[in-house]
Amino acid sequence: MAKQRISIFDTTLRDGEQSPGCSMYLEEKISMARQLERLGVDVIEAGFPFASEGDFRSVVAVANECRGTTIAALCRTVPSDIYRAAEALKTAHRSRIHTFVATSDIHLQYKLKKSRAEVLEMTANAVRTARECVEDVEFSAEDATRSDIDFLCQVFETAVECGATVLNVPDTVGYTLPGEFANLVKTVRERVVGDKNVTISVHCHNDLGLAVANSLAAIEAGATQVECTINGVGERAGNASLEELIMAMAVRADKLPYYNNIDTTQLYPASQLLSSIVSFGVQPNKAIVGRNAFAHEAGIHQHGVLSNPLCYEIMTPESVGVPKNSIVLGKHSGRHALISRYEQLGYDLCDDDIAAIYPRFIALADRKKNVYDQDLMALAPIRMPTAMAA
Repeated sequence: MAKQRISIFDTTLRDGEQSPGCSMYLEEKISMARQLERLGVDVIEAGFPFASEGDFRSVVAVANECRGTTIAALCRTVPSDIYRAAEALKTAHRSRIHTFVATSDIHLQYKLKKSRAEVLEMTANAVRTARECVEDVEFSAEDATRSDIDFLCQVFETAVECGATVLNVPDTVGYTLPGEFANLVKTVRERVVGDKNVTISVHCHNDLGLAVANSLAAIEAGATQVECTINGVGERAGNASLEELIMAMAVRADKLPYYNNIDTTQLYPASQLLSSIVSFGVQPNKAIVGRNAFAHEAGIHQHGVLSNPLCYEIMTPESVGVPKNSIVLGKHSGRHALISRYEQLGYDLCDDDIAAIYPRFIALADRKKNVYDQDLMALAPIRMPTAMAA
């Protein structure tokens, strides 16, 4: 059976940043965007340009910095939003305008205060306007999983007729179940997309802890783009975790005949970098990238792993970029060991960086028996690119 390619749309810099405590400075967004490009994501959603001047500048900067991936900007179905997004994307090598409007009755009544007819008109006008600015337009039906299916399909049909290239089916409030979501995606595929050259995307939130399961169910039902974030950060309980989604497809390729462009060895460095930027890490037992994900304390587990790691590990630490650390860093460690460890963690530091970090590292090591990865990340600078600094 031929494998289906799945596009990975990363929204760490947009939806992820909306999570309390996850706001990022411009230089931090650029640093994270570089890592996402190294990781191999197909689309980086860099921000919501109309929301603030800071978001606008972030989208511009990421568009200038990342030339090998598509850069997306979010906007409402409002002309001023759309034109602002287009302006921010003007220098992108590949750009996408991502416009959205709510389609559930509860949102129409209490948030938008619009009729269904008005939403259809907003959809048509927004997609047409966006297509005048860029060739790649994604349309999202906010709260799709609580929307009337007939109206949802009508909205999507309108978006396609007006030029949308991607239809996004979001589980905005993390409400749906895997079988239910698969049926919804299948219905959109059969009733709206058919043989048209239109991508079905999904964007799942994790309020019931089902974001990754729902995303996988959607892929099996015909979705070919998944929207996710590093460490699963995002509004409320977060988004589908990119690292969990990717490794589920990698480990269970026997049941999931799909492929993607992700370099799995960059997953752990991406997770660590985001943790250092937002100043809080993942829980120790977090799948794939948690501190205990490859740790074994129970005697029977240790014996099994020593005999054959496959007894208790369904993937190797190296496959996701977790470094084998046989060198303990302390006050007697030299610069070479320090540089090597930073390289393992995904940092590309120059001589001046090391010269600045090393005395602080030694001072810290004098106060602690061992210096851990989190300590090193706290010592490392996050610099603006030369062009931005100028």
